Amino acid sequence: MTSRSNQKAIALWLLICCATIYAMVVLGGVTRLTGSGLSMVEWAPIMGTIPPLNDSEWNRAFELYKQYPEYKIKNQGMTLDGFKNIFWFEYSHRVLGRSIGVIFFFPMLFFFLRGKVEAALKPKLITMFILGGLQGLMGWYMVKSGLVRDPHVSQYRLTAHLGLAFVIYAYIFWVAMGLIYPKEDNLTLNNLDKLKKYSGYLSLFTFITVLSGGFVAGLKAGFAYNTFPLMNGQWIPDGLLSLEPAWRNLFENVTTVQFDHRVLATLLFTAIISFWIYAMRQNPTVRLKRGLNILLGLLLLQVTLGISTLLLHVPIALAASHQAGALALFTGMLFVTQQLRQS
Repeated sequence: MTSRSNQKAIALWLLICCATIYAMVVLGGVTRLTGSGLSMVEWAPIMGTIPPLNDSEWNRAFELYKQYPEYKIKNQGMTLDGFKNIFWFEYSHRVLGRSIGVIFFFPMLFFFLRGKVEAALKPKLITMFILGGLQGLMGWYMVKSGLVRDPHVSQYRLTAHLGLAFVIYAYIFWVAMGLIYPKEDNLTLNNLDKLKKYSGYLSLFTFITVLSGGFVAGLKAGFAYNTFPLMNGQWIPDGLLSLEPAWRNLFENVTTVQFDHRVLATLLFTAIISFWIYAMRQNPTVRLKRGLNILLGLLLLQVTLGISTLLLHVPIALAASHQAGALALFTGMLFVTQQLRQS
């Protein structure tokens, strides 16, 4: 195979990894929304891939669950069948996470041993693998926070877990796009430097907005004010600074966390619309124009999903779609930014 063929093969493999991470993010959201995340109280990276196979093993897993706060405080009296329902969500989430490790590691090993990876790409692939391992540890660190006294995972750890998933996805996607679309030096795009800066800032702003959504999810703040655009009949609701010291309100006050997410989402919506209008006037390539239009469509879809999720009191299907939409929008923003950076 030629060097170019090797790059395309590696890029395809990396995009498959991105697709599985995308599925992992969505499944993680469903696991959280169904209250399933604390159903597996043991962390067994190897043997944990085997679920209970008979009544004895199911009863053992259920008895272990009964020893922890979630059962004692929230699910007292739950039946074995009820436990199985939540167990399978968390089990699927963990198995998919391990599967991503397998999907990444063995092809990487194959490409390395066959000499198909260029020297500059090797440290990037190794970094991806290390980040994946850290994400597994972060997931368990998050779960542990809900197994102590309060059957509720820390919103800080949940947001860190979500944020790291987005970082890993973004890094893999960016490298894959670089392999598919090499740098071009003959483009006639107007105001290229301004567009590069604007898109870079927007990518970061999109990520920050996602993190704010993580705190909304962690505090279940979406259940608090189910009207839009007003909150309890007010543009600026009471109680935004009710906690001391003041910084805690940004991360621990349900009112403030939801308000901040609304503000950030509104600003992001306005900024991407402005970026789209400006970029479309700069003689974009056909591929970039297509990316910009897809980005605009994803933005409109995500805003619709977010408002609908809020107004309908966070139904599981809509809330999971909103989380999926966040990663889709982030992907669209990354693609546009990468196309500009490769110019």
